[in-house]
Amino acid sequence: MSSTIGTKRTRKSSAQELTHEGQPVTRNIVLCEDGKYRWVYEMNLLKNPTVFLMVWKIFFFIILGIFTLVALFDLFRGGDRLGQALLNDLKMLGYMILGMTALTVLGVLVYAAIMRGKYIVMFEMDDKGVKHAQIPSQAKKATKLAAVTAVAGASSGGLTAAGAGMMASRTSMYTAFSDVRKVKAYPRRNIIKLNERLEHNQVYASLEDFDFVYQYILSHCPAAKHG
Repeated sequence: MSSTIGTKRTRKSSAQELTHEGQPVTRNIVLCEDGKYRWVYEMNLLKNPTVFLMVWKIFFFIILGIFTLVALFDLFRGGDRLGQALLNDLKMLGYMILGMTALTVLGVLVYAAIMRGKYIVMFEMDDKGVKHAQIPSQAKKATKLAAVTAVAGASSGGLTAAGAGMMASRTSMYTAFSDVRKVKAYPRRNIIKLNERLEHNQVYASLEDFDFVYQYILSHCPAAKHG
């Protein structure tokens, strides 16, 4: 109960600071004196699947790469039992995906427990780009968690530790609109994805703020496709 109250107070105090700094544009977004739009977004880590899907996809492509190498080896080796070998490879892929999914869920639960169930970020946006950063109290926890899980993952080879560490490894990111190649919106999950050539950023906005943020980003990304 006390942790929930503490989280609400943290978010409320951040929002109040923003309100005092500038002019309200939507319910949660303010235009500050320096010309930047700022807002705070709070994601429920247990209800919103975004973090789980992000980590799951990373591990999936790693496992898929391993499966492809093994299958190609069996294919080039050939032999009378090629069909059985490829079938065994598919079974191995299935078991690895099931195990990876279970461990990713566990990693998300560990991360959520440490972050008290919330991922709280502050966004800054102007006509040049957008930056997101975890609020200082969470960023400090995330930095410590990333360091601890990196050691744990290296020593034990555990995917759970690696997954939790991956979620905590980055606490801020900036995207220049001129570098964005694709913009994709997911209103139900409150996400706007900005894809560059090598990096991907995610902007979060509440339902009442979503259209404003999405349209602003589209209007400032001249080279981007959108969907």
